[in-house]
Amino acid sequence: MLAGLRGSITIGGVAAAVKLLKCFFEKQQAALILEKERTKIELQMLKAQLHPHFLFNTLNNVYSLTQDVSAKASGMIMGLSELLRYMLYDCDKPIVPLDKELKMTRDYLELETVRYDHQLDISLQLPQQGGHLFIAPLILLPFLENAFKHGASKMVEQPWISMHINITGLELSMKLINGKCASAHTPAAGIGIMNVRQRLQLLYPGTHDLQIDDLEEMYIVNLKMTLDIASYASEKPFAYGAAKEI
Repeated sequence: MLAGLRGSITIGGVAAAVKLLKCFFEKQQAALILEKERTKIELQMLKAQLHPHFLFNTLNNVYSLTQDVSAKASGMIMGLSELLRYMLYDCDKPIVPLDKELKMTRDYLELETVRYDHQLDISLQLPQQGGHLFIAPLILLPFLENAFKHGASKMVEQPWISMHINITGLELSMKLINGKCASAHTPAAGIGIMNVRQRLQLLYPGTHDLQIDDLEEMYIVNLKMTLDIASYASEKPFAYGAAKEI
């Protein structure tokens, strides 16, 4: 009986050892896969950093060449260069001054106005100053891009966009309305809108309210959010990476 017991213990020990070795091997394989994916992501990030810098430098060169040829073209290139500068050097921070975000929004609208050859009817109301308030970068732009892509660009006659932003204390209120064809449906779950919804939930949990209404002839976005002040700027989670595609 003792010999049988010793044999059982030996077999059990071998089985346990095999199982432990198998688990160890599986963990090693998982670690290797994660390391490979991490390296792949780092390479993608390096490529993403390289391409915008190349474009930014190229735009500056093109701007210098167009100054004596077309004032309108050089102005548009300068505006695009400023937008790219903001995205490269400011939007990698978790939080930016509200004044910079509002300026970027205004510059983007001006570029779109020129692109539509001033046939676009825009009603714009922005605060004169953001004071000491801070906001996560590129929170507002996806909604504005959506208004152009699925609204103004689809309208054959009289495209229009209304954007009003007000500041009361620490609260920002934005009402963005754009016209659209009665038969068109504006997708509310595009990549850009889904991304900004997730960022709002992550960065402003319980301190924002987003309402989107897709009506027959207009698309309405109502956003309210409590902003940060300078003393909290370093406490925000990393906010970069908003998708640009809607």
